[in-house]
Amino acid sequence: MKVALIDYDSGNLHSAEKAFQLMGREVGADVVVTSDPDVAARADRIVLPGDGAFPACRTALGEVDGMAEALREAVLTRGVPFLGICVGMQMLATTGHEYRETAGLDWIGGAVVQIDAPGLKVPHMGWNDLVIDHPHPVLDGIATGDHAYFVHGWQFRVADPAHRLAHVDYGGAVTAVVGRDNIVGTQFHPEKSQAIGLRLIANFLHWTP
Repeated sequence: MKVALIDYDSGNLHSAEKAFQLMGREVGADVVVTSDPDVAARADRIVLPGDGAFPACRTALGEVDGMAEALREAVLTRGVPFLGICVGMQMLATTGHEYRETAGLDWIGGAVVQIDAPGLKVPHMGWNDLVIDHPHPVLDGIATGDHAYFVHGWQFRVADPAHRLAHVDYGGAVTAVVGRDNIVGTQFHPEKSQAIGLRLIANFLHWTP
């Protein structure tokens, strides 16, 4: 199994690479960090991390020649399991509204909007308890009350409630995990979320949509 972590100059991939390599040993996975669309196109699993602002990440991804097309063909046409992390998850949306309106990948309908949490600090930073909305194989062994690590000031509001797999309470319900078909995404950082994050990574590597 080849797992491609997509590198498009949007954050430090070292901790994510280490976490995926650790859990990948269980399934004999070859984990590679790559900006090569041909490598991404041949992968058995694709992971799209992302740190920073939505427009900058979306622009950076689009500037990797051939990558957007390779991801679309692999994920939407061939059904390769896909995991987006943080802004990598937000870019699944139809539109992002951070700084300016920016088109997302539109793989899961919805919009990325600012967190509205009167009396609470924004960005939402630190540990928060998950609330599971819909069971999913990537959430096996993860229950309501388990906590994960977040760093974000914007949230993904999905158009279809069935696509919100989990949320946290931060001045209201804030999306934590999204998913449909062979696509999932986490607002939190699984590579920084200790046992729960490693469990989710392992579930993703074992998942057959």
